[in-house]
Amino acid sequence: MTAALFVPCYIDQFYPHVAIATLQVLEKAGVTVVYPSKQTCCGQPMANSGFEHLTRGCNELFIKNFTGFDYIVSPSGSCTLHVKEHLHDAENEKEAEHIRTRVYELTEFLTDIVQVKQWDAKFPHKVGMHQSCHGQRGLGLSQMSELVAEPFSKPGKLLNMVEGLEIVELSRTDECCGFGGTFCVAEEAVSVKMGKDRVNDHLGHGVEYIIGGDMSCLMHMDGILRRQKSKVQVKHIAEILNSH
Repeated sequence: MTAALFVPCYIDQFYPHVAIATLQVLEKAGVTVVYPSKQTCCGQPMANSGFEHLTRGCNELFIKNFTGFDYIVSPSGSCTLHVKEHLHDAENEKEAEHIRTRVYELTEFLTDIVQVKQWDAKFPHKVGMHQSCHGQRGLGLSQMSELVAEPFSKPGKLLNMVEGLEIVELSRTDECCGFGGTFCVAEEAVSVKMGKDRVNDHLGHGVEYIIGGDMSCLMHMDGILRRQKSKVQVKHIAEILNSH
């Protein structure tokens, strides 16, 4: 099985170790990974700001870089969802449609496509799992708490395979952290208050780490933790799955 690795801008610029961990996790799962080296932004920041009409160049380049792959995997629910819902090209719509149906967030790829049943990793710590909005409500990575339905979590399923790891039950399991892409810039005060509430839920349950599938959300909460001089750290789930 071969997959192309799609690395979001903020991971490339600020958290390259998460991209490396993602590569190593995929290889550990038996996947042959190809990295299209000329990839750039998928266009989500512009679209979130109301300028989707300016993303044509991003779309064209994304299609050029990721054409021909059966699977495209990204360590980001928000960027994956953007490609799934917004990648279009009037001159190459057939290929755009193919890519939209073949792009996966890392944990859904591991659970749904690779169908991981067991995992060799060790992380003996107490952690809280942050369910990012795009991944949960857009990609269906976990059940929404407002629904009267059987709970499930694809990231949680993988974390439960990690030796020594203890996932705590939060008071509000799927509350938004307030990052919201450009929302944190346009509505800074609201964003910060939401972030503090989300962080306090984790802190109140004595976690050592906050784990998530989107570094954007984790970056937002990490800023709050640092300002509070907290010893709690944030980690992407790829780092946990890649731990020994």
